[in-house]
Amino acid sequence: MENFNASLEAINAPVNSLVWGWPTVGLIAITGIFLMVGLRFMPLQRLVYGVRMMLLPSNKGSEGEITPFQALMTSLSATIGTGNIAGVAGAIAVGGPGAVFWMWIIAIFGIATKYAEAVLAVKFRETDGSGNHVGGPMYYIRNGLGSGWSWLAGLFALFGMLAGFGIGNGVQAFEVSSALESAGVPRLITGVVLGAAVFAVVIGGIRRIAQAASTLVPLMSVLYVGACIVLLIVNASEVPNAFGTIFGNAFSGEAAAGGAFGQVVLMGFKRGIFSNEAGLGSAPIAHAAARTDDPVRQGTVAMLGTFIDTLVICTMTALVIITSQANTLLDEVGNHLSGANLSIAAFNKGLPGSGFVVTVGLVVFAFTTILGWSFYGERCTSYIFGERAILPFRLLWVAMVVFASVAGKSGALWGVADTLNGLMALPNLIALLLLSGTVFNLTRNYQFNSQQSEAD
Repeated sequence: MENFNASLEAINAPVNSLVWGWPTVGLIAITGIFLMVGLRFMPLQRLVYGVRMMLLPSNKGSEGEITPFQALMTSLSATIGTGNIAGVAGAIAVGGPGAVFWMWIIAIFGIATKYAEAVLAVKFRETDGSGNHVGGPMYYIRNGLGSGWSWLAGLFALFGMLAGFGIGNGVQAFEVSSALESAGVPRLITGVVLGAAVFAVVIGGIRRIAQAASTLVPLMSVLYVGACIVLLIVNASEVPNAFGTIFGNAFSGEAAAGGAFGQVVLMGFKRGIFSNEAGLGSAPIAHAAARTDDPVRQGTVAMLGTFIDTLVICTMTALVIITSQANTLLDEVGNHLSGANLSIAAFNKGLPGSGFVVTVGLVVFAFTTILGWSFYGERCTSYIFGERAILPFRLLWVAMVVFASVAGKSGALWGVADTLNGLMALPNLIALLLLSGTVFNLTRNYQFNSQQSEAD
C-alpha cells in the first residue's frame, strides 16, 4: 500500500500543480468578483432575506422533493466537513495565519458564486424517469447553453463523479479513522461501522439524506461553534492579537512552510474553496431538488451556505488555533502539527480535555459530508450511465468508505482530492460566466419586496 500511495502522489503531483495553479484559482476568484459586481452586491445585502426564505414554507404547488431548508442542510452536509477542521488547520500550517484572511476573501465573493449556481440549477432542472427533479451544472450547461455544449456537461459529470470519491468520501473517511485511531479505535472497525451507517442512509436516496442532514448538521454546527466560543471566552485576551496576526501575516508574505506572499494567498484560496465549494458546482445539485417556485428565491437560500461554512465555522476553528498558539507546536519528529491533530491540540491547549469536541465534530461532519457527496456523485453517475447505475454506485461508494479508512494516506488523498476539485470546477466556471446574463436578468426581474411581505 505504501508503494501505491507513493505512485499515486508521483502521478498526481504534476497534474495538481497544473490544475490548481494560479490559472484555476484565479478563474474562481474572477468569476466570484464578476458575479458579485454584476449582481450589484445583492448577495451581501440579502443575507437576512435568505434566512427568511429558508424558514418560509414553500408555496403551494411548488415542485421538488425536499424543502428549501433541507436543500441547504444537504448542501451544508457536504461542505461542513474536514475542510472546516483539518482544512483550516492545514491552511495555517502551510500558509501561516495570514491564509485565513484569504479564505475570508474568496468566501465573500463565493457567496455570489453559490447564489448563481443555485439560480441556474433550479432554472434549468429536469424531471427524471422516477419523477425526481434533477439539476446541477451538467443540466444548466446542456439546457442553458444548448446541445452543442453537451460535451462540457459530460466532462463535469465525469469529474464530479470521480471527485466525490476524493473530496466527499476518501478524505473524510481517512480523517475520521485517523482521529479515532489516536483514541485507540482500529481503522478497520471505524471503516466497517462508518460504511454501514452510510449505507443505511444513502440507500434511501435524497429524502433520507436530507432528513439526516437536517437533523445532524444544525445540531453539530451549533455545538461545535458553541464549544469554540467557550474557548475564545477563556482566552479572550488573545482574540485581538489573533486578528492582528491574521491581518498582519496576510500581507507579510510569510508562509509557515516557507515561500512568498503568493503561497499565503494560494493556500488560503485553495482551502477556502475546499471548505465551501463555491464554484465547484456541487451544491446546485442539491438545490435543484428543492421544493420551490422561483430560482432566485432558492439562490438566496443557497448563498447562506458559503457564509455559514467559511465565515462562521472556519473562522471559529482558526481563532481557536491561533489564540492557543497551537500552530507553533511540534510533533515527536520535530514537524509542525497539521490537519485534525493541530485542531485537537489547539482545543486541548486552550482548555485541557476539550479536544474530544474536535474528534466528535470531525466524525459527525465527515459522516454528513459523505452523505451529501454521495447524492452529488450519484446524480453525476446517473447523468452519464442512466438510472440503472445508481445502485452499483451506492455500493461502490460504501466500499470506498471502508477502503479509505483502512488504506488511505493523508498526502495522497488530499492531493488527488485537490486535483479532482480543480477539474470539476473548470466546466462549471465556464458555464457560470456564459450564463451570467441569465442570472442577472432573473435577479433584476425578481420582486424582493413582495416576497419579503409574504415572508412577514
